[in-house]
Amino acid sequence: MFLSWAYNACRGGVSFDLALPAFRFGIRSRSRAGSGFRVGTKPAKKAPAKKVKRKLNPALMKPIQPDAVLGVIVGTKPLPRSAMTKKLWDYIKKNNLQDPKKRTMINADPALKAVFGGKKQVSMFEMTKLVSAHVK
Repeated sequence: MFLSWAYNACRGGVSFDLALPAFRFGIRSRSRAGSGFRVGTKPAKKAPAKKVKRKLNPALMKPIQPDAVLGVIVGTKPLPRSAMTKKLWDYIKKNNLQDPKKRTMINADPALKAVFGGKKQVSMFEMTKLVSAHVK
């Protein structure tokens, strides 16, 4: 440290007090402290943001009509898409149709085979696409 100061002083460089980092003197820069150079000062606290309650999307709550094939599983009355998905999963779990080794796969029984377009097994992600073909 001393040698770097001596070298800079001989060459007409920075003086010793400016060569030391500011944190050695307990000084913070203005941008970090927010107001002033003192070490003990804290930036002013911001007022907490008001929590806005999220509004439900009315398009997701709009009742949709299942066709006769899907109606065997979830019922024939119009119901929101979320309720239809819940009833479908209730049917799958009640009849133990999830593949025990790979839980993302759904094994079809005769009623679900009609909904799935004749496939014996579909993934749960493909299931939503296949079910949407049976709603009006």
